Amino acid sequence: MTTKEKIAAIREQMKENRVDAYIIPSADPHISEYLPDHYKCIQFASGFTGSAGTLVITQDFAGLWTDFRYFTQANEQLHNSGFELVKLKIQHAPEYIAWLHETLADNATVAFNDRLLSVFLGQLLENQLADKNIEFKSYDLLDSIWEGRPKLPIEPAFLIDTKYAGQSTTDKLTTLRKSLKALKADYQLISSLDDIAWLFNIRGKDVSYNPVVLSFALVSASSAVLFIDPVKLSSSDAEALHKSGVKTFPYTDIEDALAALPENCSVFIDPKRNCFGVFKLIPVSATFIHDVNPTTHFKATKNETEVANMRSAMVRDGVAMTRFFKWMEENIGKIKITEITAAEKLKGFRAEQDGFAGVSFNTIGGYKAHGALPHYFATAESDVEILEEGLFLVDSGGQYFYGTTDITRMIALGNNTEEERTDYTLVLKAIIEGSKTLYPKGTCGYQIDAICRRPLWDYAINYGHGTGHGIGFYLNVHEGPQVLNPTNTAVPLEIGMITSIEPGIYRPGKHGVRIENLVLTIQNVSNEFNDFYSFETLTLALIDTTLIKKELLENSHIQWLNKYHETVVERLSPYLTVEEQAWLKEKAKAI
Repeated sequence: MTTKEKIAAIREQMKENRVDAYIIPSADPHISEYLPDHYKCIQFASGFTGSAGTLVITQDFAGLWTDFRYFTQANEQLHNSGFELVKLKIQHAPEYIAWLHETLADNATVAFNDRLLSVFLGQLLENQLADKNIEFKSYDLLDSIWEGRPKLPIEPAFLIDTKYAGQSTTDKLTTLRKSLKALKADYQLISSLDDIAWLFNIRGKDVSYNPVVLSFALVSASSAVLFIDPVKLSSSDAEALHKSGVKTFPYTDIEDALAALPENCSVFIDPKRNCFGVFKLIPVSATFIHDVNPTTHFKATKNETEVANMRSAMVRDGVAMTRFFKWMEENIGKIKITEITAAEKLKGFRAEQDGFAGVSFNTIGGYKAHGALPHYFATAESDVEILEEGLFLVDSGGQYFYGTTDITRMIALGNNTEEERTDYTLVLKAIIEGSKTLYPKGTCGYQIDAICRRPLWDYAINYGHGTGHGIGFYLNVHEGPQVLNPTNTAVPLEIGMITSIEPGIYRPGKHGVRIENLVLTIQNVSNEFNDFYSFETLTLALIDTTLIKKELLENSHIQWLNKYHETVVERLSPYLTVEEQAWLKEKAKAI
């Protein structure tokens, strides 16, 4: 079926069911960012492959609401599809709700698959459309027209050893139960796959890039139940969970378990990480405590073992990046290299490292104008050859059994313009400003975000994405609760948090520049004014110095960069050949 035929088929079902507007979110029953193929509904319906967006279909309009990162991509992918791009003013904001309020008549009917909508969004829809007396229904209008819809994955899961995780499942459950007791919660429903993976020290292959397992968890003071397809667990892992005080039941048994909860019990729910449909199975007599999962906070603050393992992952990843840079320099113009083949080569270098478990996201390898698309990834249709001129942006990462990486670097290929050199230097200045910041305890991400943007604001330049995100330990490349972006998110940076810093400049049709490192929040100094924290830069990889305009940097920036490169050479050299060591030392020499 063509996209337009799919829209027509959905509208026909809407007529049959008396639905005035149908919403298709980008989510699964666990409100995940990256989805199993079975739940890639937006891609099936519209052809749009971005990781964030919402489709809304009425009888006379079909639109995709998405943010700045995807405007160019969406325009291309939605061309002649029957869907129009609606540009979000604020990233992640559900602005389609206001559009529905303005567009729909009183007493209209809005439908969606309530297993794909968060509790937060479900309740927000009900509240913001309440004055129009809207009726809400749950339908999956895609299943009947989705020929060959992928089945839910049945990849095996596995437990990770405490020598990697640093804390046993038993200890983690004890910590969680203390938190639930303080919150006066009898039960907690956990649907978010990364929280479950952390709590039970379990990993899997159900979702591309994120080593998680489709599952639900229900925890109380006396029990912990993991709802998971039994074929995914080996007998030894099932026994190990049992010894940790964890019962296992089939994945779909969560429905009966929630319906059987005692009347008037109190249930802790993270409204942004649980789906509306499962939430509504809980008895109406229950009282709810709505907040961020305690495990999300626990998970974000890495223990000493996790930090040590992450440092090892950065070394291995830095070795792979060094070999990739050297290979690019020695082969560009001699053999045909495209965006796709470059990404494959980089993956190959990572695969040579001990403990490699896959890439942590689809590599963003954008040459020239493609670099101006923040979340671009090459396809057979968009792939271009990389030549001996311009800029190549490479945003990539690896999953290792002992950590997760995320790094962005620019490769200067020759004949670079003054504008490219200026943009590159300003972005470098921005990441250094953030990385060397000393900040008092209690500082939140939006404050660091502004510090990073200041060198660009001085030139009336800005970027539309956040400056940074949390990152998991052999888990999701994006995690919270901390975030470096302009929103007033009241989550302070805590010792042990690992966060990205990734400012950028994007000039559509020309080039994009982004440089990214991962940093660890550490204690720096304590005095009569406060405890002051700083960042330890964990990422270990060359930052190209050939484009730098030194006159745009202050001495502190130059000193930071030179010291950083000293550390890179020192930490990576033991794992490089003599030839690779010499190459890196030359490229990383002080400016």
